[in-house]
Amino acid sequence: MSGNDAVRFDGVVKRHGALAALKGVNFSIQPGEFFALLGPSGSGKSTTLRLMAGLDQPSEGRILFDGADVTAREAQDRDVAMVFQSYALYPHMTVGQNIAFPLEMAKVPKAQIVPQVAEAARKVSIGHLLDRKPGQLSGGQQQRCALARAIVRKANLFLLDEPLSNLDAKLRLETRAELKKLQRDLAVTTVYVTHDQEEALTLADRMAVFMDGEIVQIGTPAEVFARPNSLQVAGFIGSPPMNLMRAAVRGGAVTLAGQPMPVKLPARADGEVILGVRPSAVRLGREGVPVTVELVENLGDSAIAELAFADGTARARLSDAAVVTEGQHLSMSFAAKDIHLFDPATGARVEPE
Repeated sequence: MSGNDAVRFDGVVKRHGALAALKGVNFSIQPGEFFALLGPSGSGKSTTLRLMAGLDQPSEGRILFDGADVTAREAQDRDVAMVFQSYALYPHMTVGQNIAFPLEMAKVPKAQIVPQVAEAARKVSIGHLLDRKPGQLSGGQQQRCALARAIVRKANLFLLDEPLSNLDAKLRLETRAELKKLQRDLAVTTVYVTHDQEEALTLADRMAVFMDGEIVQIGTPAEVFARPNSLQVAGFIGSPPMNLMRAAVRGGAVTLAGQPMPVKLPARADGEVILGVRPSAVRLGREGVPVTVELVENLGDSAIAELAFADGTARARLSDAAVVTEGQHLSMSFAAKDIHLFDPATGARVEPE
C-alpha cells in the first residue's frame, strides 16, 4: 500500500440492536506493519476485523484504506485476504485446488495459476503436499494451506483471526516464528486478532489493546508492557499478570503493609493508591514487606512463588525453584523503577515524582 495510512478507523461504532460492540474506535496502521488487536473474548477485536474485511458495516464512522473511504465497499472489492481460526478449507479439494481457488474466482488464466500456486506453497513449505486433501493434513499443515491461499491473492492487506489457536503449544511456537518471517518477506500490511498476549507481544510491531468495545492503549509491545496506562491493561498484559496491591499515601509517601516504598507522590491527597509490580521484579530477602511463601510452582527453568502478606497476596517469578520453600518467612521489596502506580477510583496510571 502506498500513500498515507494503510488502514484508518475514524470514530467507528458498531451496534447490534441496543448493544454497542464497538464504541467509537480510532486507530491507524502503517503500510507493511504487523498490527495486533489484543483483548479478552467479547472486547470487540474480531468485530473490528470483520468491519475491515467488509463482512460487516459500521453503524457510525469511516474506514479508510490508503486514504480512500471504503466504508461502503463490498468485501470482494477491498483487496484483503483473510485467514480464519477454522482455516475454512474446502474438504473435497486438494491443497493445490484450495490454494488456486481465489485465482480461479478472479478468472486468472490456467497457465498462470499453476506457477503461482507452486510459489505460494513453497513460501510456507507445503510444496510436497499439493495433491493431498485437507483431511490428510495436520493442524499446522492446514494452517499453512490457509496462509498460502491468502498469499496467492497478492492482497494489499492480510487479516488473520486467531489463526494459531487450534494448534498445540509446540506447533504454535514454530508457526508463530514462521508467520513473522513470512510477513517480513512479503512486506504486506497484516492485522492479527488474538486473545493471547504472548502472541501479540512477540509478533506485533504495534498493538491495540481492546476492552469492552474500546481501545484502551496503543503502542509497541515494549511500550505497553513497560508502561501500562491503566489498571485494566496492567492486569491483562504479562504472564503471570502484574501484582496489583493496595498501598497507602500519607504526605506523598507510599507505604505497603506499613513498609515505606521507594517512590513519592507529592501532588496527591492522603488516601489509597494501587501499587503494581511485575512478578519478575519482586525481590525476596531480609528487607521490605514480611511475606510467607504459600506455594511454589516449578516451571522447569523458573518458578512462581505465591506470597501472602498482611494486606494481600503477590506472586514472584524466580529463576530457580530451589531458592525458596513453602512455609518460609521472607521479605519482599521492589526497585523504584519497577513500581507502577494507579488511581484506585479511575484506574488511570499515576506518575510518581
